[in-house]
Amino acid sequence: MSIHATEPQPWTIEAVLRWAADDFRSRGTDGPRLDAELLLAHAIGSTRIKLVLESKRPLDPAELGRFRELVRRRRAREPVAYILGYREFYGRTFRVDGRVLIPRPDTETLIDVALHRTRGVSLSMRALDLCTGSGCVAITLARERPTSHVLGTDISDAAIGLARENALRLGAYNAAFATGDLFSAVVAPRPFDVIVANPPYVPSSEIAALAPEVRDYEPRAALDGGSEGLATLRRLVADARGYLARSGVLAVEVGAGEAAAAVELFERAGFVDLEIARDCGRIERVVSGVL
Repeated sequence: MSIHATEPQPWTIEAVLRWAADDFRSRGTDGPRLDAELLLAHAIGSTRIKLVLESKRPLDPAELGRFRELVRRRRAREPVAYILGYREFYGRTFRVDGRVLIPRPDTETLIDVALHRTRGVSLSMRALDLCTGSGCVAITLARERPTSHVLGTDISDAAIGLARENALRLGAYNAAFATGDLFSAVVAPRPFDVIVANPPYVPSSEIAALAPEVRDYEPRAALDGGSEGLATLRRLVADARGYLARSGVLAVEVGAGEAAAAVELFERAGFVDLEIARDCGRIERVVSGVL
């Protein structure tokens, strides 16, 4: 009787994806298959479409080594966007890292509201983006309205550095950035037509319950909104009227369940024509009003 040794199976793209997705799933991550595909495509310099077309191709040792390192980082619950170094937002690719909050699809609602409510000044819009972070909102407004002038501010000088890098790379030459706490960085010759903001709005008591990707990696200053999640928003709404033009628009992103409280703050500050916009998940996400 002869004994035949079993040949080791090659680590093909298909096999590696299946292994990684199963591993991520066992650790409770969201979207394990998508994570595996994004990380593998990045590791081997490919695309998700090519992964399907070349699913039977064995990976070489260098490719496997690079992918294993990315898997190790994801196992530690580091966000995929930080591992890749970028995130898509409103059809553009923004560089992101631990200096800034990761742009989310929910915030695209803020863009839609700002563009819609300023259509009357679309050729000469002056916009201010508070808590700009990666600059995704300011830069998007600047690119969508190329004849506008947009200023983004953030209390974090490190975040402003990254926002400037994104603006240069994406050709947002009509966007400028400055460091300061909310309006303290603003030195403007005339008022703004629109002020937008995605301020910290997670109640302090809820930070510990956030997903590890958020709680352990994203900057806490961009998340923590104080005891009720409204600390920054209160200051922002109260001071905004001093920086808005006549009939200027204020639009802010809020946390789930916070829209009613935000509307009350707007009303106290003298804003009218208040609107609440829902995000793609049907959550009341953006509150806006006119001065």
